[in-house]
Amino acid sequence: MRERIGVIGVGNMGAPMAARLLERGFDIVVRDVRSEAEAPLLAAGGRRAEAPVEIARSCSAVLVVVVDAAQIDDVLNGSQGLLQALRPGQLVLFHSTIAPADAARFAAAVAQRGALPLDAPISGGPARARTGQLSMMVACSDATFERARPLLDALAARVFRVGTQAGLGATMKLVNNLLAGTYLAAGAEAFAIGRAAGLDPQTMADVFGASSGQSWILSDRLGRLVAGDPHTHAQMHILAKDMRLALELARSVGGPDSVGASASATFAAAAAAGLKDADDSALIRWLAERTRPSDGGSR
Repeated sequence: MRERIGVIGVGNMGAPMAARLLERGFDIVVRDVRSEAEAPLLAAGGRRAEAPVEIARSCSAVLVVVVDAAQIDDVLNGSQGLLQALRPGQLVLFHSTIAPADAARFAAAVAQRGALPLDAPISGGPARARTGQLSMMVACSDATFERARPLLDALAARVFRVGTQAGLGATMKLVNNLLAGTYLAAGAEAFAIGRAAGLDPQTMADVFGASSGQSWILSDRLGRLVAGDPHTHAQMHILAKDMRLALELARSVGGPDSVGASASATFAAAAAAGLKDADDSALIRWLAERTRPSDGGSR
């Protein structure tokens, strides 16, 4: 009998993760507040649950892939939330990027029901999620990790065990995304300066990708921009939220925050300018359009 896995939240990341698990032979049950997000997975052989509580009743493991802590609260504690029906031994994997305190709180609520929580945020984007090439940062007990290993291996090429205490996975994801957002903001600024001074966008993309300024997120987002990719792969407000949470973490431990604060402000300004739901690669174009060309420079 195939193991039945529930996936709550089938957006940009949850949908390709669910599709990957279907491909690997798991029996998948999905739940999203948007029926249009569920439809492709149902057509591919998945099943639909009317509410999270149904997933708790029927699945051996649950992946929670929603946007933020408020949505997780609703998934767990809503009128038909998971906590009403969780059973001892069930796995509950929290893949969202949230504050460490929230990760610890949600894990404790799950553990009180005898279920097995994993603080397991993910990185890599939708394309890597679809092919099982994600990176995953996992904090959970040793026994829970071993129990979840086949599921983790189906989803992620790199599984980083960051500790046993819930919240450490969230911490690792936030400091990683602080770097990612800062790299992207700095790269967008460099691109804007070069474009205003007359450099060709494709040439800059090639040089950035092959030289000391290279970063994965800049190469990925600049590649989308130069190719004219019209799709929204990662909404601006998601990384803006992650940057804000990372700064809150920095300040809670008395850490430095000047570089991250500047990058975070750039994302916040772009979101406020109407790009909240745009792909976060739009940050590059937005800064370039706000930069005045020099004499002889190319727009």
